Amino acid sequence: MNNALIIGGSGGIGAALVAELESRGVAVTSLSRSGDGLDVTDEARVAEVLGGLEGPFDMIFVASGALQIGDFGPEKALKQLDPEAMMAQFAVNAIGPAMVLKHGLRLLPREGRAVFAALSARVGSIGDNRLGGWYSYRAAKAAVNQLIHSAAIEVARTHKEAICVALHPGTVATPFTAQFVKPEKATPPADTARQLIDVVEGLTPDDTGLFFDYAAKPIPW
Repeated sequence: MNNALIIGGSGGIGAALVAELESRGVAVTSLSRSGDGLDVTDEARVAEVLGGLEGPFDMIFVASGALQIGDFGPEKALKQLDPEAMMAQFAVNAIGPAMVLKHGLRLLPREGRAVFAALSARVGSIGDNRLGGWYSYRAAKAAVNQLIHSAAIEVARTHKEAICVALHPGTVATPFTAQFVKPEKATPPADTARQLIDVVEGLTPDDTGLFFDYAAKPIPW
């Protein structure tokens, strides 16, 4: 890997990914809403910002996402469902990565190995769901999994060695998770970044369209 683009590079996982890649000698372009005004829920802005890049990038990694948006946290019961909260979850966690792929595909080389990775979450797995709850977040992550799987089929027609994957980072010690899990039970961002990049480097075109965790183990849809 020589040249990578990180979306959400100012966040806990995103910043750690930037540092990990740079430590491996990879040239990194980092974009974020706070630093570059890249709001992944605004297609016009995504098109403008990505349209200003030259590329090619042999990896585009979407590390943006949200568990709690505004005053809306993960729901524990059906009675807590709110249409506004649900739409916000889909906008950030599903539509956002899809827009990055739509406008970023031209930045991936058509020849040679290239990776498009997006952060998902194990709770987005329908087959692995045994606890229920967290309706909007689960549904949004299930949606991004489907978007990645579908896109992988299309992208393979023009980018023969491209790999599109959804990745579960585990529970990471960031502000994103602070109010839901004790820090001692979460993985430091630097360790997560190392694990995720190891997974990416081990992928082959046969893995495109799949869903993996931080240990490179497949997760059921």
